[in-house]
Parts: sequence; structure tokens; C-alpha cells
Amino acid sequence: MPKIAIIGTTTWGTTLGLVLANKGLSVSLWARTEEEASRLIEKGPDSHRLPGITFPPHLSITSSPRKALSRASAVLLVVPSQTMRQNIRVISKYLKEPMLIISASKGLEIGSNKRMSQVIAEEIAPALHSNICVLSGPNLFREILKELPASAVVAARNNAIAKKAQQLLMTDNFSIYTNCDVIGVELGGALKNIIALGAGMVDGLDYGDNSKAAFITRGLTEMAALSVAMGASPLTLSGLSGLGDLIATCASPLSRNHHVGVELTRGRKLHEITASMTGVAEGVSTTAAVWAIAQELKLGMPITEKIYQVLYNGADPRQTITELLGAKGKHELSGRRWKLFSLFRRHRRNNS
Repeated sequence: MPKIAIIGTTTWGTTLGLVLANKGLSVSLWARTEEEASRLIEKGPDSHRLPGITFPPHLSITSSPRKALSRASAVLLVVPSQTMRQNIRVISKYLKEPMLIISASKGLEIGSNKRMSQVIAEEIAPALHSNICVLSGPNLFREILKELPASAVVAARNNAIAKKAQQLLMTDNFSIYTNCDVIGVELGGALKNIIALGAGMVDGLDYGDNSKAAFITRGLTEMAALSVAMGASPLTLSGLSGLGDLIATCASPLSRNHHVGVELTRGRKLHEITASMTGVAEGVSTTAAVWAIAQELKLGMPITEKIYQVLYNGADPRQTITELLGAKGKHELSGRRWKLFSLFRRHRRNNS
């Protein structure tokens, strides 16, 4: 029986552990402290975050990274993006060459502005780099726990590695697709959280479905523009980690980032909102990282720039969303230093 190590007792990490254990795999869930491990063993999952859930027989819990990773064929890193580096440093000496290293975290590291696969690669042996995969898609954990049908995409530079991860993670109700565009899959999962913050503001202001649809669509174009500038394929953003995740995160009240956007329109302060949440809204830190990248690239990203002003400079959400929705129209694929318009013109020229 293959063994899977899961780093992170987040709701998504625990959910993946439950899914894989119920599939019949041996799952070892690593808790950061002995106290947390003992609490989980004795009482089970947090009843507020995961009500009515118990750990199946194939899932064990330990605070020992050596024990968690011993004889594991794969490790899933499911931690907040801002703690990824410190977590990978703790476990790096226990990683062996055949082991799949799968990141299921959706964010960018503030300061370095790097994707999670880049952070992981910097902290592990070069011989393991080819085993790095990223998992993303429209995966709201409460629906996964109810065994409702869902899909995700796993990306690796080597398609054979992606297929190995696919076979490991797929279940009857959890379809896994493969991709070789690691950059695009990672950025899709991270960038949609920024748009979800704004979509929450649109809903909080009761601006209606027309406005929300327009906002999401413009957000997807902005996501694609940055992704292409950073080396991704624009087609990846129309897939599960881009459009798929964007729809789920912007439309569902289960989304933490959407929740933050709604609460900001009610006059609550950001620190107050995040302090009251049981999980991390990755869009808050991702906005800061993407804003810095846009400045460096001199890339026009009006939605990100406006959301940044709300989160970090106290701009009024109502005025911000009104300005974004009332922006003067131009060609859909044009923007400051975007490559999308040139791609469109090239396509039109080739087909004329």
C-alpha cells in the first residue's frame, strides 16, 4: 500500500488526507507540535472547521517529520504560502529521490515574490527538482468532504511525473487532469484569489450579476496577462486552475477570499476580519506580491493595483469597485505592456 505524507493540518491538508485515506492509501498527517498531534489523535479534526468528521483507520497523525516521511512515496505540502519555506526546510533532509513532492498551496511568497514550486526547489537537493508537482483547481473543501464530484489539475515539467501524481491522487469523485505548464497552473491558483477579493466586494455592494460577471471576466484577462509575461501559456488560464478555480472562488460564500471582500464593504478592518477567520485568505498576501511584480515589470494591472490600495492603504471599497466597473472601454486584450494583444493580432494575421 503506497504511503502519503501530508505536511500541514490546514482544512485543505486534512481534507486531502481524508480523501486519500478513504481511497485505501496509508496517510501520515504531520502536525507541527506534539500538543497539536495529541489533540488531533484524542479529539479528531476541529469540529468548527470540519464538523462531523472522524479520521479513518488508514490516517495516522504524528509530530515527527522523520516518522511522517519514512517510506512515503509522495509528500503533499498543504501549508500557507508564507510558511512554505520554513516547512520545507524542516522536512528537506527526509526527502528521497523517488518521492513525489506535490505543492497544494495557492499563493506567492512575499519578499521574493516566488511561486511555491520555486521556493521548494531552493530548499531541496537538485536531484529532487524533477519530482516537484503542483496541484490546483476549483476545490472547495466542504464539497470535497461531501464526496461531491470535483476536478483538479496536477502539473509537472515532466509529463510522466504528472501522470504518477495523477494516478496517486485520483478517486471516483475527484478527477485529476495533467498539465506541463507549472507556471500557469501555479499562477492561476494564486491570482484568482485577488479577483475573488474584488468579487466579494461587488457582492457586498449588491452590484448584481452583470457587474460581477464583467469583473470576473476582466480579472481573468488580467490574470492571463501576468501569467504570459511570466512564461505561462494563456491556454492554461482557461483551464481548471484558472477559469475553473476563479468561478468557484468568486461565486461561492465558502471562499475565504470572497468573505474578506464582502466584510471589507461592511466597514470592518482587514486585521479584524483575518483575525476572526479559522483559515488563511491567501489573496491578501498574494496581492502584495503581485503588486510588487507588476511594478517591476511595469505591467498594467488595474484590478490588482486597486485591490492593493484597499488592503494596504485604506482605500474605500465602494469607490474602488465603482472606478473599476466604470473604466473606459478599450480592446479587451490590450493593456500596459500586455502581450495578449500582440498574440491576438498574430492569430488574426495567421488566419486571414
